[in-house]
Formats: sequence, structure tokens, C-alpha cells
Amino acid sequence: MSEYRQTAEAIIAAVGGRDNIAAATHCATRLRMVLKDESKIDKAAVDAIPLAKGNFLTAGQFQIILGTGTVNKVTAELLDLTGVKQVSTQEAKDLGAAKGNLVQRFVKTLSDIFVPIIPAIVAGGLLMGLNNVLTAHDLVIKGKTLIEAYPQWAGLAEMINTFANAPFVFLPILIAFSATRIFGGNPYLGAVLGMIMVHPDLTNNYALAQAAADGTLQYWNILGFSVAKVGYQGTVLPILVCSWILAKLERSLRRVIPASVDLLLTPLLAIFITALLTFTIVGPATRDAGIAFTDAIQWLYNTAGVLGGAILGGLYAPVVITGMHNSFIPVETQLIADIANTGGTFIFPIAAMNNISQGAAAFGALITTKDAKLKTVASASGISAVLGITEPAMFGVNLRLRYPFYAALIGTASASAYITLYKTKAVALGAAGIPGIISIGAQYLTPYIVGMVIAFAVTFSLTLAFARSRYNPERLAPAAAPVENAAPAEKPAPAPDADPIPAEWQMPLQGRVLAAEDIPDPAFAANALGASFAIDPTGGDGIVRAPANGSVATIFPTRHAIGLETDNGLEILIHIGIDTVKLDGEGFTVLVKEGERVTAGQELVKVDLAAIADKVPSLVTPVIFTAYDEGQTVEIENGRPKIVH
Repeated sequence: MSEYRQTAEAIIAAVGGRDNIAAATHCATRLRMVLKDESKIDKAAVDAIPLAKGNFLTAGQFQIILGTGTVNKVTAELLDLTGVKQVSTQEAKDLGAAKGNLVQRFVKTLSDIFVPIIPAIVAGGLLMGLNNVLTAHDLVIKGKTLIEAYPQWAGLAEMINTFANAPFVFLPILIAFSATRIFGGNPYLGAVLGMIMVHPDLTNNYALAQAAADGTLQYWNILGFSVAKVGYQGTVLPILVCSWILAKLERSLRRVIPASVDLLLTPLLAIFITALLTFTIVGPATRDAGIAFTDAIQWLYNTAGVLGGAILGGLYAPVVITGMHNSFIPVETQLIADIANTGGTFIFPIAAMNNISQGAAAFGALITTKDAKLKTVASASGISAVLGITEPAMFGVNLRLRYPFYAALIGTASASAYITLYKTKAVALGAAGIPGIISIGAQYLTPYIVGMVIAFAVTFSLTLAFARSRYNPERLAPAAAPVENAAPAEKPAPAPDADPIPAEWQMPLQGRVLAAEDIPDPAFAANALGASFAIDPTGGDGIVRAPANGSVATIFPTRHAIGLETDNGLEILIHIGIDTVKLDGEGFTVLVKEGERVTAGQELVKVDLAAIADKVPSLVTPVIFTAYDEGQTVEIENGRPKIVH
């Protein structure tokens, strides 16, 4: 029996048997399964599988990292053993999402709507923070603002303030476009609805209270009914509800309107009816509901005080595990959009305390764990966590060992209680962690920094202490015995003292070279698939070339990844972009065949960078040496990679 079939049988047993597998597929490196009952997963058994390099459960999919060349062979054996039909990666995602309950599906919908517009909110918020630096008293100069000290900068401050306000003034347009698309309507009709809701002829929503107080608020008189001419700048709930109505109405109209006049009547009626409902019934009601919700959140935060901060901090990581933290995005968006009244969002600083704690816990595990492979993951994931990307540390290290996770909960609660004492708030979204300093209101910088120190110190100390306690599963565990009958590796790694990089090496893509930890994907960043570096091809010609002489080992069906074997036996995986598997080959033209011999510099794949740039999270392309996965890393010297042991 081949090692791939043995691996497939072990996976089937570890996930609850063949009857528990609803669907299966694979991407460049990971086996992805949708399971009927996720409680049947035996993660310890999966971890014990020799070819498995990691696993995690996300978005209704159980994913096992197997690596290039291995994943397709193991998947084929698993499908043969189970009789399960292979689905596309997107179908697997859809099935996984559909498995969730009503709350999970609701949270996923919110996430799908808001995640694409986060960069705009981040940009506006950070510009707002920069304006605060220029205009805050006592921040840089005692008793003065920078503008008062240097009046020649006043025009620049005014310009920055205009730039900062734009994403929030026109927020309904951004949300309407994204929400209408997710709800199944025409996103451009959604954008038109958003434009109507912030039309300059309307009273600005931020000036509504003053206009009502001084009697300057204007009205439309429609058949004897007075409709307030008020915009919806900086709101979230009204545009979400109205976008849903627009999408549903558009789809309903298309079913009854003849095709000959569909292009004329459907957009006209959909926009007119939805806009009429917006200003007469739906908009005012949802605006009041949004204000009430925001006020309730603020009241709870201000009333609960230090205890409330500790509770929110202690619960943040468990909420992340469930995926429910995505529901915070619209809440934070609303808090920042109404910053004149709210002062910003208190959720972001608490998230930052959690990320620092998870990173500190991973660093503690690096010192205390006996598992060499886990040490490698802990070092990389600890760095990524304190920089704002916490999933590799939380799922790859802390939850596996448990005691670091317990320490992180306490550290987060302690730090959150402290920053709550000073009402610490952020004026922008961004990377919650050390980089989050630029998102914090100028007057809150000191408590934010002190809070990070508390989070790190408490968590790190407790991780070391818990490692000696009953919470550490490794403490009383016997030393692992060699696994008998374990399938040998397909190929041994090259000798550590030999330079495995061929002399003719050249970079496979034009672009900026990045270290592994800078790759915007947890598995790649942690070198879970092998020692790696990456290239950002933005601005390059988009042509992937053979880095050395050898042969094409693997071309993935979606054409987003290609595996090579050099003449000296070095295995290389070039994964073009992040999450590009979902494109199903769109934008990729493969110029070679599997098994074909290639020479250094030969063109392998042409990528239409402009066509795919807006459809994927990143164009950053990991280059992975798959045989090196036990503590090795890659350094770049004089344009040439060097594998460091």
C-alpha cells in the first residue's frame, strides 16, 4: 500500500469515517473537507499523520496542509476510498458556509460586505489620526497644537481633514455597492442608491440635530405628506437594509418584466421604489435604530468600566474562535463614522491587547514546548501576532498546547481592564497590535502602549508558569517513541551542509522580494509548507519563469501554482498570489506541460496581473522549497536565496 493511500485512510479515520465526509477538494497545498459532524474530528490523530504538516477548521471546512505534489495524490486516494465526488474550491467554500447556523451565516454575510471596504475605512481613519496629531493640544508642544506653533501648516491640516472625512461622508456608497452585490443585486444600482442618500441637496446627517433645533430643516411635500430632506452620511444600518430591499426588488422585477423592456423598467422602478421607501419609512426608522444601538454600546462601555473591559478582553479570543468577531466590523465602522459623538471605537484597542497576548503566549510556548516543529511555528506566528495577524499563533500553537491560550486570556483581560480605565479608543481600523499605534487617538497613545506591555508581560510570565503545571499536556507525557512502519518520505531532503540552490538560479518573477513572515497568509508566513520567501510582482510583467534547470513536476488544474524539480533534486512550489485558487484559472496562461524539461529563465506561466489584482487578497507570490520544513528558513543574499538551518 502506498504512503498516499495510508495517509488517506488515516485522515478518513481521524475525521469520523467516510460517512462523515460531505465533500472534498484541494488547492495547491491543502486538502479541504466539508464534514457532516465536525465534533468527530480527532485533531491529535491528524497531527500524528506523518505527511500532515498542520490542520485547522475555518468557515465550515476542515483543512489539512499536505504540501505540493502530495496533496493531489492523497486527495485522489481519499476520493477513491470514500466515493465522495470532488468539488471545486468555491463549491467547498459555499457548502462550508451553508453548514453554519443562522447566526453564522449572518456574520459571514456582514464579513463579506465589509471586508472589501476596510482599506477605505482604514485610509480615512489614519488620515483622521494624522489630522489629530496636527491639531491636538499638548501632544507635541505643551499648551499648543502643531498648527498653532506652525501656522504655515494650517492649509495642509485642512486638506488632510477633507481627505479623512471623505470615506465616511460617502460611506453609504461604499456599503451599498458591496452589500447589493452580496445580496444578489446589481452593485452599480446599489452605488446609485448610496449616491442618492448622500446627495448634496440634502441636509447633511451630521447637521441634522442643529437644523431641527433652529428650524432650518427642509421637507418635500408629497400628496400632503412631509418628508424630511436628510442625508445618511456616516450611517451603516439604513444602507444595509435599503440595499437588501433594492436587491430583492430588482430580482423580483426581472422575473415579471418582459425581457424587451427589462433594461429600461427594472433599474427605473427598483431605484425609484427603494429610494422612496428609504426617505419615507425605512431610512428614518433604521437611522433611529442605529443611533440607539450605538448609544447602548457607548453606555455599556462607559458604565461597565474596568470590569467591563476585563470581561470583553477575556471573551475576545473565544469570540475569534467562533468567527463571530467579524460582526464587530460594522459596529466599529459606525463608531468611527460618528466619531464626533463616540470619540472612536473601543473594540479595536481590546483586539490589539488580544493579539499582543496571543503573540506573547506563542513566544512562551517557543521556550517551553518540546516539539521541534511547533517551535518553528511558534517563532514565526508569535511575530505575526504582535504585528496584527493572530490566527497562526492562536490556532497553530496556543490552542494546541492549551496552557498558552489560558495565559493569553488572562493577559488580555488584564491589559483590557487597564486601557478601559483611560477610555482608550481608536480613530481608525488597521492592524491591531504594535502597528495599531497609528490608529489610536493621540490622547490615548500612552495607555495603549502601557496596555501592550501589560498584555505581553502578564501572558509571557503566565505561559512559563503554566508550562510547569498540570495545564501542560507535555509535562507528564512520555517521550515520543519512533513511529514504526511509518511511510518513508518520498525523497530525502538535500544534505544540510550542501548548497541546494542551483548555480544558474534566477528569480522566477519580476518584483520586490519579501521574507516569509511578510506573506499575507498564515500558513505560508509560518513556513508550514516549507522554507520560503515571496515576491510581490506588482508593476512587473507578470511572467513566471523557471528559476533553474529541471522539469515541471506539477501544474495545478486552476493554473495558479506550479511545482518544479531541479536537476539536483530541489523541489520548488511557486504559488502565484494569495487565494488565487478561487479564480479557477482566470487570468493564468500556462506555457508548459507536466513532465516537460525547462531551463532557467524559460517562461512557464503568463499572469494578467491587472485582471486579477482586485479579485484576490494579494498578488504576493510565495516561492517554497518544500523539502525544507523542519526549522529551516530562507534568506536572500545578492539576489540569491539561501536556506538557513
